[in-house]
Parts: sequence; structure tokens; C-alpha cells
Amino acid sequence: MNEKKTIRYSEAFRLNVISEIESGKYSGPFAAAQAYGIKGSETVTGWLRRYGRKDLLKQQVLITTMEEHDEKKVLRKRVRELEKALADTHMKGLLGEAYLEIACEKLGVDPSDFKKKAVTKLSAETGSTERKQA
Repeated sequence: MNEKKTIRYSEAFRLNVISEIESGKYSGPFAAAQAYGIKGSETVTGWLRRYGRKDLLKQQVLITTMEEHDEKKVLRKRVRELEKALADTHMKGLLGEAYLEIACEKLGVDPSDFKKKAVTKLSAETGSTERKQA
């Protein structure tokens, strides 16, 4: 049987590793973890976050031109518009289904039977108009 061992590190040890990263002895959490044989890619990073030393974590800086920034803004706006249009279309579909159910209920017809008859009728009409055009 392969049992997993849980390793707990003391607070003093954690703070020591953090201070060594801070002093520049290690270039970052990964280097410190390798030096001390700490397994787990996020262990030391988690300690830095827990003890409020996010400044010692590597940060990603993104430099963009104004055109890229404006394009990003336009694309985000377009996505919002499309999401709104999709939600409106979805609501219209739900509303149409509800109206169909109410109408079928008042007529005493099963909605699924009504849909089948309507599709059959539409396909028959479409087929006859296609034949006439050919």
C-alpha cells in the first residue's frame, strides 16, 4: 500500500525560509523550496501569502499600446452586448414556449403533438415550394 505522508513545518521554519528569500539568498519561493527539499509547488508561495509578503512573489507586468487597450475595451463592450442579446433571445424562447403551452392548454391539445403537426406541415410546405422553384 502506498501511504501519503503529511509534512508539517513549524512557524519558525516558515519565517526563516521567508527571511532568506527576503535577504536575497534565494531568488524566489521555488529556489527556496528546492534548497530545503520542500515538496509541493505552492507551499512556500502559500507561506508568503499567509504572512503578507506578496511583494516577494514574482509579478507579471503587461505593457500595451493605446490601440490594444482601446481594442480590448471595444471587444469587452461587444461581448457584453452579445451576452445581453443571447439572454434576450433565450427569454423570448422561454416566453414563446410558455405561450404555446397556455394556448395548447386552452385548446385542449398536447403541446408535443402540436409541435409535431406544425413541423410536418412546415416541411411539406417548404418541400412543395422548392419543387415549384426548380
